[in-house]
Amino acid sequence: MTKITSKHPSNHFGSKALFTTLALTLGQVSAEEIVIECDSAEPNCQEQAIELIKIHGVRFSKYQVEQSGDLRRTAPLLDTPQTITVLTKDQIEESGKSDLKEILAAQAGVTLGTGENGNAFGDRYIIRGHEARSDVFVDGLRDPGMTTRESFATEQIEITKGPSSTFAGRGSSGGAVNSISKKASTSYDFGRIDASLGTDEHHRLVLDYNAPIANDFATRINLLSTAEDAPGREGISRSREGALLSGVYDNARSVKTFADLYYLKAEDTPDLGSFYQQDSRKPLSDIPVYAQQEDFLHSEVAAATFRVEWQLADNLRIHNATRYGETRNGYLATGARGTERDASDLTAPNAQTIVLSTHQGWQDVEYFASQFNLFWDTQTGSVAHQFLLGVEISDEQVDNGVYDISYQNSTNCRVAGRSSVSNSYCLLDGMGEVYANADNIIGRNIEKGSSDALFKAKTLAAYVMDTAKLNDKWQVFAGLRVDQIDYSNDVLSSGQPVQYAYKDSFYNGHLGLVYSLSEHGNVYLSYATATNINGGESDLGANCGYGGLCGDPEQAALADPETVQNIELGTKWSLLDERLFLAAAWFTTTKSDVMESVGDAYSTLGTLNTGKNRIQGVEFAINGNLTDKLSVQASAAIMQSEVLDSIEPSNIGLALSNFADESVYVQLRYQLTPDLVLGGDYSYKSEIYGGQPDTAAGFNSTINDYSIVVPSYAVLGLFANYNINEATTLRMNIGNVTNKEYWTAAYRSGAFMYLGDARSVRATLTYEF
Repeated sequence: MTKITSKHPSNHFGSKALFTTLALTLGQVSAEEIVIECDSAEPNCQEQAIELIKIHGVRFSKYQVEQSGDLRRTAPLLDTPQTITVLTKDQIEESGKSDLKEILAAQAGVTLGTGENGNAFGDRYIIRGHEARSDVFVDGLRDPGMTTRESFATEQIEITKGPSSTFAGRGSSGGAVNSISKKASTSYDFGRIDASLGTDEHHRLVLDYNAPIANDFATRINLLSTAEDAPGREGISRSREGALLSGVYDNARSVKTFADLYYLKAEDTPDLGSFYQQDSRKPLSDIPVYAQQEDFLHSEVAAATFRVEWQLADNLRIHNATRYGETRNGYLATGARGTERDASDLTAPNAQTIVLSTHQGWQDVEYFASQFNLFWDTQTGSVAHQFLLGVEISDEQVDNGVYDISYQNSTNCRVAGRSSVSNSYCLLDGMGEVYANADNIIGRNIEKGSSDALFKAKTLAAYVMDTAKLNDKWQVFAGLRVDQIDYSNDVLSSGQPVQYAYKDSFYNGHLGLVYSLSEHGNVYLSYATATNINGGESDLGANCGYGGLCGDPEQAALADPETVQNIELGTKWSLLDERLFLAAAWFTTTKSDVMESVGDAYSTLGTLNTGKNRIQGVEFAINGNLTDKLSVQASAAIMQSEVLDSIEPSNIGLALSNFADESVYVQLRYQLTPDLVLGGDYSYKSEIYGGQPDTAAGFNSTINDYSIVVPSYAVLGLFANYNINEATTLRMNIGNVTNKEYWTAAYRSGAFMYLGDARSVRATLTYEF
């Protein structure tokens, strides 16, 4: 039998191994204080014991990890020549955040984006100034399509900064996001229930239960049920129902097999927020809730994953991960913009008002991916190698369409549009007051319509990587990947079908050199590349302006991919008996051959490979334990963006859109007493300018300033944990303590200004068994 004990006198132990492991993950326990006792006849005892130590709960939180959850990253994070931000399950839970979008939005170097019609399918991220909505992965496999993502089944989240095509394939210009799923284990038996209540009708119930059924087989179940109104926006609702069912077969000798089924159903009433006022050059504050009764944002995700690990020899193993998934997404959202009634309006000619608009669409995604990795540890002379040879195949199909809508209510105003005056729906009456029954002004019936863009991408990729330890001082990482893609997109343009199709191959590489200054710290220099294909964003068809196809079918096939090069110089340190991790990096990222839209910026055409931009900056990170009682997870980014070349000369020298020059995230946790923890988190973003992604922010030459400005903001949250007894913990979270009104992203015209959450208060009771 495996036995784990600790020499630390202040820890409290229960009768189950779970509570032992909870105590061991507290930062106060050093590695030297852990004693692992194994029977000699028990196979893989040490390995299972170490895995057991990694399991943790709310009593003792963990803000630092030493290894990436992606098995392909064989070196410890300390020796990895790239900036990678790792968010642990404990840190995420204590922050009070749950949707992936709100978790990432708080992090340094990451901003949110909107899109045509608000891109309301789901999450959209921008990392180091570059589009990343298609660069989201789960356990190393791409998670395609626009959808809502939740963290209830997530063990940790890894944000890789800088080009990552050696690992990710196409895309990943500024980085990628990889969520590591919770997995079943034969090494422990535990259960946990989290129940939350709070303001804005918030309630949340999460179950996490792992049970060994036999010595070599275990199951784990994670269940989620949650709903709330958006804080400060009564009538804007969010609902999530989810499950992750996981099983593992582990013969403790050569084969470990995982299988899991994931399901999430999200049903929201969407809120496109406020709008930008050109006269005051500010977003409209305190905008009333204007969502209509029929508005919805639905997302349903189902995926099955099968993983096998074979230990062929002490230095040779094979890993395969195969996934099939489907998502169904759709939305009907009401937009709002400030204008005035036309002179022909019968109620209040020329009166200021807010006109309502309809935005909608659906997307069905079907995908298959399989990744094979061969790990080979060997020695050539005095050099120790960790080789990785991999092959990946994927087949993605994304079907996009619109709904057929009929309007039941009579219009109540006349306003000017782009080309003419029309009868419309207004939120404000002739006196400037919100109409009664403001949620039923439009009255729409909706039916699913036909497809207008069918995206297909079949990819075959091969890669080789090597982490070579030359001696005690020098280590080299080298990687090379080739992707062959068979692409097609059947688009309905101006009512006529247009077929796009091409095949392409592209290469990417990563070379990193690490020099150890001591056993606790190093400096590194790395060079990495990325490649974006024409039409790589699967939700846009032939809309060149937001990452869709540029050019007619012949031009699109002849276009070169966009290419990205990144140089990074950094240092990483493990201090205080390996309890605290520090990192700093300088980088410069250059994106060339950028596709640019032309004309009115809504054109399906574009100029191919005419743009070029650059982002330079520094990033800092610290996570772990500053003292026996104080834990921290913090990051900061100071960056500058610039358009270097463009088909439009006036763009040269401008900043990129959707980009924050400065951003900071800090989360602190202080163990005031053995049973009481106090903590909080702080997020800051500097100004962001609206515009099309990956190109110059909109600029108004008349005022000599950027056209759309998202004001800078800082948001503070607080939390406290109290251990009622050995099995029960109460946590309180206060989000946005100062109740600051702030905006997180802007559409290029300023028609949408997404609102951050107002103040919220939540209580969570956790019971472990």
